[in-house]
Amino acid sequence: MPSGIEAKHILIIRLSALGDVAMTVPVIRVFSKTYPDVKLTIVSKPSYKPLFNDIENLHFLEADLYGEHKGFGLLKLAKEAKNIGVNVVADLHNVIRSKIITGYLSLNGITTAAIDKGRAEKKALINTPSELKRLKPTHQRYADVFEALGFPLNLEEHIFPNKKELTPQLHDLIGKHTKKMIGIAPFAAYQSKLYPLEQMKEVIFNLNEDNLYKIFLFGGGKKEKEILNEWEVQFENVTNLAGKYNLETELNLISNLDLMLAMDSGNGHLAALYNIPVVTLWGVTHPYAGFTPFNQPDEHQVVVDRSAYPLIPTSVYGNTFPAGYEDAIGSIPVATVLQKIKDII
Repeated sequence: MPSGIEAKHILIIRLSALGDVAMTVPVIRVFSKTYPDVKLTIVSKPSYKPLFNDIENLHFLEADLYGEHKGFGLLKLAKEAKNIGVNVVADLHNVIRSKIITGYLSLNGITTAAIDKGRAEKKALINTPSELKRLKPTHQRYADVFEALGFPLNLEEHIFPNKKELTPQLHDLIGKHTKKMIGIAPFAAYQSKLYPLEQMKEVIFNLNEDNLYKIFLFGGGKKEKEILNEWEVQFENVTNLAGKYNLETELNLISNLDLMLAMDSGNGHLAALYNIPVVTLWGVTHPYAGFTPFNQPDEHQVVVDRSAYPLIPTSVYGNTFPAGYEDAIGSIPVATVLQKIKDII
């Protein structure tokens, strides 16, 4: 194990989905404050760069995974990292792509460490749900990689950044009001993690009727935009952001929210970066698998009644489930979601 003193420039690798990359941010913030003399470079997708804007001493290396860095182009990316003086690698992804990069750098004498994803523990959690127990949070698994490199981190020392200053564009969008601002991200990667849209619409209807909140909708795909546009037209206090702003602008707004309602998905992790209360709805996945948004308490996690669905969690990511469980998340009553929001806000 190398000592922390030996590492002067660490390459951090985390590609993949937005939520997974967002979960690295609190860990890297703590590292930057704890070891200010160590240079950091993170390699990830170009669109994710705004996530790291508030971290000092961090360089962003863009990974063009479907262009120049596709396939063996990853070796070009590894060479770029070597050429900027990286002498240690923290692989927070541990998949084939990241292994190609770390393998090349390791052959060039550079020390590497990779995340232990706890696959055996997660498999046991799914196979024996009757023995439900909380696994290590993903944030701590990231921190463990740095400890393996000689850089122990105490995530309890994390300091949240201030709210971002709203741009004139966002000021115009929000307008002058005294209402609480709620973000709602109703979509997820898998249907089993998505609260039924009719029920979510009912949640929005009730919040809109209260006339106490301004509601901002987040989404991405073409179909999602169409649905959210319809809701924006139907409800006076609702604004759809999907497809209208880049990530940096969305983060500016998210940092000023009073609450975010999300599935087990990326937007919850984005809001957690700014200490915004996040109400997370869980379907066939479960917060004990380690993907709870950063610093969010158990009371903010709304889970399916496991006496009715005892096999939950049926998977870590929501991609597999037995017959009859595909709509389990819909068993969470609308009244429960509304009460949770009102209790917190």
